[in-house]
Amino acid sequence: MRLLGLDIGSKTVGVAVSDPLGITAQEVETIPIDETKFNFGMRSIRKLVRKYEVDGFVLGLPKNMDGSAGKSVERSQAYGKRLKEKFDLPIHYVDERLTTVQAKRILIEEAGMHDRIDQKKIVDQMAAVIILQTYLEKIRKD
Repeated sequence: MRLLGLDIGSKTVGVAVSDPLGITAQEVETIPIDETKFNFGMRSIRKLVRKYEVDGFVLGLPKNMDGSAGKSVERSQAYGKRLKEKFDLPIHYVDERLTTVQAKRILIEEAGMHDRIDQKKIVDQMAAVIILQTYLEKIRKD
């Protein structure tokens, strides 16, 4: 079971992929998107689906701290709907509150990456790794 983990933002989509056994997640890339031009990065996603022969997607669901859904949750669900229409693969959602904060902390504390410009290049990918790894660990427990 190979999955793509996606951290959906307003300007980028961070991408991670699981290993073929569904145990670990690794960062892949950050895809630029432009919602105003209806560019959602689907060509790039298609290439990754083919390259990694994925069986489904795991998307972060960026709920508010109180658990309520806002504009970001709507964006993520709309992206999931697009993925379902394009690829007809299962879509799974994971609560992603604070994943970007976790990703930045990992980049600083574990990778020693203090430069914000360098962080910006990879933080969305790291958030996607956290989202996907959270899902992989959850299904292993169930």
